Amino acid sequence: MSAPKVFLLTAVAAFSLIGVFAVVKKNKSSPGSTNSAPKKEQKVAASPSSSKNSKKVLESKQAPKGSLSEFPNIDRMYQLFTTGSSKLPIVETVSYSSTVPWLKGRPAWIADYAAYYGTSRHFIARSLHGKADYFNQTVSSGRKFNVFRKDKKIQFHLLIDVTQCKMGLYYHDLDTKERVLLKTYSVGLGRLDTHKSSGSLTPLGTYSLGDKIAIYTPGVTSYFQDQKTEMIRVFGTRWIPFGQAIDGASEPAKGYGIQGAPWIVEQETGKLIENKECIGRYESDGCIRLCQEDIEELFSIVITKPAFVHIVKDFREAGLPGTEVATPTR
Repeated sequence: MSAPKVFLLTAVAAFSLIGVFAVVKKNKSSPGSTNSAPKKEQKVAASPSSSKNSKKVLESKQAPKGSLSEFPNIDRMYQLFTTGSSKLPIVETVSYSSTVPWLKGRPAWIADYAAYYGTSRHFIARSLHGKADYFNQTVSSGRKFNVFRKDKKIQFHLLIDVTQCKMGLYYHDLDTKERVLLKTYSVGLGRLDTHKSSGSLTPLGTYSLGDKIAIYTPGVTSYFQDQKTEMIRVFGTRWIPFGQAIDGASEPAKGYGIQGAPWIVEQETGKLIENKECIGRYESDGCIRLCQEDIEELFSIVITKPAFVHIVKDFREAGLPGTEVATPTR
């Protein structure tokens, strides 16, 4: 065989080997090849209509938006505190007088009205002045304000949706069996923990609210976790503890409660300010946090009546007592 032919055959063989090698390499690196490296699993959001959506483990420090049936957004606070005709049937309007038939020997003060009607002084103060001022109890003869009706047996129920970081305040009229949603609040909840039944450090179940309540102002110190602490930095301006575990509680009641947002030092001014950023997020040790205006409002209403908190993953799962009505009857 001549030299040119040998050279030609050698070149053809070489190019053939290169082609085969290229094909094999391409097949090994193909996404469809069984030898390719596994991809990370992608998390796909469940459909809003899926019943599993409310039971999935929470995966974000912030409550999801628009992924579930939205918690009803209601605010009927005006009807609790107004002395006008639109007030709710569980309250009545009285006119202040220092002389009352149920108190002998001395003038009656706001604290006496509060005790007699089973209504907090904070509630009366807000109704008296028509604004969220819970400490000003200055009153003159003839001034009108609301109190809870003595002839009504009522309870308050707080329904917390862990997945949406929402809380509804209801009253339950034990005589009419009516249940009314008074207001919806945004809340902060416990840090995420996949080992907990709720998916966070906030427990599930029904608890009563306790009576060892507290009011904190800047400068007030006490011992928290064996350290002297300015309490407003931990609990905000109000604290309402859980009382007892009632039904389906995933944790004992001790140590849990409803509180204000903690206060922090503002870097620019060095002053204490409320940390509102924690509301709607999973950052507490398990307690329910509300912003200052909301916790002070809630505190003024529930502390003088039997009150219960129901914590669920989906508000539709809650078995609250009574029949819910949109417009309560008198």
